[in-house]
Amino acid sequence: MTAQIIDGKAFSTQLRSRVAGHVTRLKEEHGITPGLAVVLVGDDPAPEVYVRNKGRQTIEAGMNSLEHKLPTETSQADLFALIEQLNSDPVIHGILVQLPLPKHLNADLVINAIDTAKDVDGFHVSNVGLLGTGQNAMIPCTPLGCLMVMRGHLGDLSGLEAVVVGRSNIVGKPMAQLLLGDNCTVTIAHSHTRDLASICRRADILVAAIGRPEMIPGDWIKPGATVIDVGINRIARHGKQQLVGDVDFSSAAEIAGAITPVPGGVGPMTIACLLANTVTACCRANGLPAPEGLTL
Repeated sequence: MTAQIIDGKAFSTQLRSRVAGHVTRLKEEHGITPGLAVVLVGDDPAPEVYVRNKGRQTIEAGMNSLEHKLPTETSQADLFALIEQLNSDPVIHGILVQLPLPKHLNADLVINAIDTAKDVDGFHVSNVGLLGTGQNAMIPCTPLGCLMVMRGHLGDLSGLEAVVVGRSNIVGKPMAQLLLGDNCTVTIAHSHTRDLASICRRADILVAAIGRPEMIPGDWIKPGATVIDVGINRIARHGKQQLVGDVDFSSAAEIAGAITPVPGGVGPMTIACLLANTVTACCRANGLPAPEGLTL
């Protein structure tokens, strides 16, 4: 069996097109332009590239993009003051503080200082609680993108057995909640799971989000399963730097029914869902109906 490659770029292009269409209607019919503010603390080049991509795609979708780049030594108080300023700014509908933060800053306190309605990353404890209880939450971008891809590929997920490998607050836990909401039978596996291989082999849907390069080999995968590889790991191979996922793609593609590649799988959907969440937040802030096709 040779797996179908799930093209995350194509899914993200479609989603960004829907986002741009909603932005145009908001401007023409209501005189409103969604605004996204991104806060970057420090000078790590990897987040800088990611933030630039977010800003470029925000502008391409017709939205306002505001970037605040702060020095590494920024104090917690100064960061809180900026967040409060953005919370009270009516032209800003989404606020994202790029993680990780320098070690002297408390990421949990920073995230929870963001207005829940502007928390387009979906990391605020209130949004986490709303998602966990099946209420109207702002959904974290990567799990949201994963579920959109699964629905687009598989259709109805009801009754399927899903295994999520990884229990992070950013991907693993919210991913499991979303799959439960779509009536899957869900197992969360992690570093202390006994006989991880046998648990993975049960999965009709296997989501790998552990941050360990090529940890899951093909013989851990159920024949015909759909594999969603969230991992992005940089390794040295044949004298060159290469991006790989948490799944050994070459062996997994011989067993799975469908698989997301790395790069070009889940990654493009994360930024697209950030834009979608910003438009959703803008509509909610202005008492407008939730835009169709941008959220669950």
